[in-house]
Amino acid sequence: MALEVEHKFLLANENWRQAVERSEIFRQGYLSSQPTSSIRVRICERRAWLNIKSATVGTHRLEYEYEIPVTDAEEIMAHLCKKPLIEKTRHYVRHGNDLWEIDEFEGANQGLIVAEIELDEIGRAFDKPAWLGAEVTDDLRYYNNNLALHPYSEWGEKP
Repeated sequence: MALEVEHKFLLANENWRQAVERSEIFRQGYLSSQPTSSIRVRICERRAWLNIKSATVGTHRLEYEYEIPVTDAEEIMAHLCKKPLIEKTRHYVRHGNDLWEIDEFEGANQGLIVAEIELDEIGRAFDKPAWLGAEVTDDLRYYNNNLALHPYSEWGEKP
């Protein structure tokens, strides 16, 4: 079984930027978002994946990911995915022994920045950097499949 253990946070300040190790640009689109699961296609530079994820709210859920040809992913995004697509730059920031992924969204979700940490087991303790803000792991609005349906630019009141 493939299990993803992840926590999501807003950012308290911009201090994380000085610690960025590398950045990658992602585009992803959703083929399906159901109460039980989501199916998406993702492109990062010259690689692409098909991803199936359970729609469980909280820190852990099932996740399966399979590499596919980039040309197939581009065609799927153009013709089969719901719009708008998710566009983001993912910055990698190390804090202590942990690698944080900070997603800076573009397009319809521009202005939203979310930090994520993936853990190797449920309940593992981790050190929270000073630049970390409120945890939003249980807030469905911050899940990428919901950002595709209800982009940040359409939110009335923003955090």
